[in-house]
Amino acid sequence: MPSPLNSAGASEIYVALGDSISIDLYAGGPGRGGPSLVARNRDADFPEWRGRDLATTRPELGFELLATDGGTTASLLDVQLPRLQSSGVVPSIVTLTVGGNDVLGSYGDTRGALQTVAIVRTRVQQALGILQTLVAPGAPIVVGTVYDPSDGTAEAWRVGLPAWPDLVEVLAELNTALRAVAAEHGALVADIHGRFLGHGLNAGNPGQNDARPTNRQLWYCRIIEPNAWGADAVRGAFWDALEEHRQPR
Repeated sequence: MPSPLNSAGASEIYVALGDSISIDLYAGGPGRGGPSLVARNRDADFPEWRGRDLATTRPELGFELLATDGGTTASLLDVQLPRLQSSGVVPSIVTLTVGGNDVLGSYGDTRGALQTVAIVRTRVQQALGILQTLVAPGAPIVVGTVYDPSDGTAEAWRVGLPAWPDLVEVLAELNTALRAVAAEHGALVADIHGRFLGHGLNAGNPGQNDARPTNRQLWYCRIIEPNAWGADAVRGAFWDALEEHRQPR
């Protein structure tokens, strides 16, 4: 049985939803994923972020990581959001990374992948509509874009995947859809895709298995997962979006 949300008893929480871009596992374990770093920095690893985390700036917030390995828009709607709804907890911040695994399910099939992008858009639209009924008034919801381990080369064969020349085009369509649906619902966008460019195939082998490789410019492991340095970049993308929300308009 999953543990109750907000077991620490905080009055409000930051909730991270979605897929493995947001989890701790591939970054080295508990507390090391991107949203976890937003909640509480690991000062020994990232001293430049000391004091720039919610533990410092919003100490009243709890943190719940509902994102899952292999998460899709279906599991977001069918598992993660119902769990949040049934908890009665009021999120003050929500981050969401989703869509990449949906598209991977159509890997190599451009027509099928573009049809999947349309499904992702519809489901994310549904998810954001639900979230708007759950969050505190004015609470930021941040949608992350999906990165490209090929760094825009589409040369997936270099890490042992079948060639798919249209990969970059499909990811562009996916990210355009995510940005559009976020705008329709007044959600913020974290440009994870843009931040990660140059830190995949152009930096080394994204298929390597080390969560903390010596090369801190390589942000992937196991081809599609953010390692510890990638998690830092995910955190940076989310933090920038939240900073934008905090700026007076």
